[in-house]
Amino acid sequence: MHMARCRKCGRIMKSERVDMYRVKLTCSCGFSDFRTIPEKVKTVNPFYQKAGLSPLIENDKGKMVLTMQRANREHLEIISLEEISMLVSSDFDLSEVLQVVTRKVAGQLRVSVCNVYLREGEELVLAATHGFDPAFIGKIRIPVGEGITGAVAKDGKYISLTHASQDPRYKYFSELQEEKYNSMLSFPISDKKEIYGVINLNTTSIKSFQEDEIYFVSIIANLILTAIKLRQQVATGKKGA
Repeated sequence: MHMARCRKCGRIMKSERVDMYRVKLTCSCGFSDFRTIPEKVKTVNPFYQKAGLSPLIENDKGKMVLTMQRANREHLEIISLEEISMLVSSDFDLSEVLQVVTRKVAGQLRVSVCNVYLREGEELVLAATHGFDPAFIGKIRIPVGEGITGAVAKDGKYISLTHASQDPRYKYFSELQEEKYNSMLSFPISDKKEIYGVINLNTTSIKSFQEDEIYFVSIIANLILTAIKLRQQVATGKKGA
């Protein structure tokens, strides 16, 4: 991180790492600020070093445009991860965090729907959505092991499908009008011991999710897990006080 100058007096500020995503900047004049750690984001994005608009050696115009689009997407990916990292460590309620995350992920990956389901006992409950009616939050419940989402929660492994409705595990919810959607990526929110939920992406177009897109979603799933655990710790602390 470059040396930061105080916005109040112009002096060079002292930096102190707060957690894995933030640095606290303090000045002798009393002013303080927080910054994200770009290097952290670079380490979790293996495509960062490849992001760039040059050199463009290909003569085929189509390839040049594709390279530029990919570079731009990866640049935006880094920004999204920084924003979500800050959001995760904020004092916003989990529901608010998840709602913003679904919106940003849907926009970043250009998908029609992004849903987050959280586990409650042996059920997965819709906790946040971009693309579906928010009125269904808390009402759509999927038993662990049932449907594609339930299978991901049971096995702890992601599922990527080009034609989701043709998969024998597919479960249809008429109220969500899911017949409009074709491709689906379902990724577990988990640590080594427990499944905390599932994040789903749906598209109206027929799409094959690429390796870098799946990796991006895996990072988002880990950030959601961090948000869940941080708020669990706060809740436990309040109960013990």
